[in-house]
This record gives sequence, structure tokens and C-alpha cells, in this order.
Amino acid sequence: MSVLRSDARAAVAHDLDDSDRRALHELVDTDPHVNAVLASRLRTVDSLRPARIGGRLLGVSDDGELVAAAFAGGNLLPVAGDEDAWAALAHRVGSAPRACTSIVGRAEAVHAMWRVLYAGWGPARAVRYAQPLLVAEHVPAVPVDPRVRAVRLAELDQYLPAAVAMFTEELGVAPEPTGYRRRVDWLIRSHRAFGIVAADGGIVFKADIGAVSASTCQVQGVWVRPDLRGRGIGTSALAAVFEHALTLAPSVSLYVNDFNVPARRMYARLGMREVATLATVLI
Repeated sequence: MSVLRSDARAAVAHDLDDSDRRALHELVDTDPHVNAVLASRLRTVDSLRPARIGGRLLGVSDDGELVAAAFAGGNLLPVAGDEDAWAALAHRVGSAPRACTSIVGRAEAVHAMWRVLYAGWGPARAVRYAQPLLVAEHVPAVPVDPRVRAVRLAELDQYLPAAVAMFTEELGVAPEPTGYRRRVDWLIRSHRAFGIVAADGGIVFKADIGAVSASTCQVQGVWVRPDLRGRGIGTSALAAVFEHALTLAPSVSLYVNDFNVPARRMYARLGMREVATLATVLI
């Protein structure tokens, strides 16, 4: 989204409060798949106060209209804007102690904010420069694995090692144990964690519905046990997850590293199409 200013005024970022709630919702809804995580969070809280939403919400306005925003919590999530707005948001975020461990959003926004934040926050642990954001609106035309089901709370200790393995493989570092266990526990209690549980109790496949908005379910944490990869397990198992996700929202979405060719082929078989390019900076 390009913001064209009619004069030479510099963009200025400011904190948002509950009076900005409607404007923020409207801005988030201009790009619903990209903003799925923030849209999901907004759906579950009754206030924009940091204590309620879990982070600061910042905005840039032009002639009284909100034209860009960012959520600064565990993740830094830019919403809409242009180069000037992203720089203003980054400067305001960077003026406070860093709370986030990553920046995630449209590639151009992430790269612009990181150019400003690098001096104080860098170097990054890793930068995922291009991550296709994929969307599907229909149940995949592939066989659905009947073994896939919601993980039970009693299976937390079996599911957690698979979740940790996925996280470590993807990000190159193990998650913080206590916080990550709480996150996995919440996913299971919310009926958003899915898997294939082997007869011995081990996890063969896992995937989570990490965010649910009015527009989409965002699938995250897809993982197949390494010794079973290349057998089509992930495709048929994800088809089952997608089938459930499409009962919760009109589309299912996820993003993938551009260099992960096997995963991209699998998502193509599931009928997904690219709608945007995201980027992630891991700090």
C-alpha cells in the first residue's frame, strides 16, 4: 500500500488507543491474509491497551486517516504503509527496549523497518528474504489421511518434542522451554494442534492452526518425522488439516521459505496459490 502525501510533511508514528480500534480493524482488513495473525488477535480482545493485546500498537496517520500501523509484541508486525511510514514506525519501536524476537510481514515493509532497526537490534540470527504467502479456498483434491486428528491434552508430552524439533529445524535454535510449552499447551487446549499419533505414542506428523480470523486460518508448524519424509504423508495429512480449517474460515493460508522446494511442491498439490511475498527477520 503506497501512501501519497500531498505536501512535504514527514511521517510521524504515534501510539494507538481504543479510539483507533475501528480504523485499525479497517486497515488490517485491507490485506487480510498478510495480516492474519494481528486480525486473529484483535478478534479475541476488547481493548487495544498493551496489557490486553500483548504489545504496543503504533500508527501513522495522514490528514486524520490511519495509513500504516505496527504491532510490537513478541513479534513486530507491520500493517500497510510506505517507506516513510515504515521508517517512522521503526524509529518509534526502536526508541524503546526490544521485546520482539522477529519481524514478519510483507517483504518490502520488513526490509524497510530492518534497515532502521539494524543499528540497535542487529545483527539478525537469520533473514528469510522471500517467503511466498499461499492461500486455498477449497478442500484439496487429494486423498485425506484419516489418521489425522486433534491432539489430546494428555498427549502434550508426546507432541511437544515434535513441536520443538520443527521449531529448531526451521529457526536454527531451540525455543525457550517454558514459554514454548505454554504455547503448545494452549494450541492443544484450543483444538488447534493436529497430528498423526503412532501406535507407540510417537508423532508422525504435526501441524497447527496458529491464527483464525474472519478471512483465513493460518497453518503453522508443519512437520513430518524425518525418516518418513518423501512418502506423501505430509500432503494427505495436511489435506485433513485444511478440511477442518475450512470449516472455521473461508480460506486456509500459510507461508513458506522460497528455497524450500519440496514443501512448495506439496502446497501446489494441495491447490494453494501465491498472494503475496513475506519476509522474516529473526533477531
